[in-house]
Amino acid sequence: MARRLGLGDTGPEVQRLQALLTQRGYPVAADGAFGEETRAALLRFQAQHVDAHGEPLAVDGHTGEPTWWSLANPQPFVFHAPDIDFTRMPLPELGGSARGRHALSMALEELKAGAAEEGGSGRGPWVRKYLNGHAPEGSPWCAGFVSWCFWKDPSGPPFPYTVSARKLFGELGQRGWAHLSGEAYTPEPGDLVVWSRADGTEDHIGLVHHVAYGMLYTVEGNHGPRVAGFSYVLHTMERLLGFAQVPGP
Repeated sequence: MARRLGLGDTGPEVQRLQALLTQRGYPVAADGAFGEETRAALLRFQAQHVDAHGEPLAVDGHTGEPTWWSLANPQPFVFHAPDIDFTRMPLPELGGSARGRHALSMALEELKAGAAEEGGSGRGPWVRKYLNGHAPEGSPWCAGFVSWCFWKDPSGPPFPYTVSARKLFGELGQRGWAHLSGEAYTPEPGDLVVWSRADGTEDHIGLVHHVAYGMLYTVEGNHGPRVAGFSYVLHTMERLLGFAQVPGP
């Protein structure tokens, strides 16, 4: 019987756990010490997987027999996702930085308020608020929406205000906050997600709501005429450039 592991444990079995978590897409250093990083990765894994009977795992940060089984048996399973309530914040155990989660909370308030274009594409008072004088009405406003959400942080803006998704992703990459498509990284609530557009003219950016059962759920502006929630199969996303997490404060 596999050992039940938890915070503070050390040894080869902890290294085995860490290696399995990394293999399953929840990267963590295999140092043999069950610390907060390992616990956070395990909580995310448990929140998104089922046991041998198809039942959700207990999200408790310990490796009971059901969790060991799920870690060792990563075969796909069929999950019928419930309707996602994009107006509610994701559970704390799904992770996310404090700044990212605050930005996401602001995005959800805008969604609930009905933020949308008015009077034509890229026009209206909501869009003008997000463009914030950085571009004329009629311009793409997805990055302006994301910038506005992060600039509402009470600790101050974490990056320069911009209405360019490409410029914003480049800025975050220079700071070491970005994870390019193909890297072993599991996005968390409040992360930024960036795509290239099919015509190559400009990129598109949104906020991660959460990841569950191989699905990515996002909140985006300018993916259509209003702020809204969207869902994607995480590992088959076309033109995905990557993710970024704004740390701190």
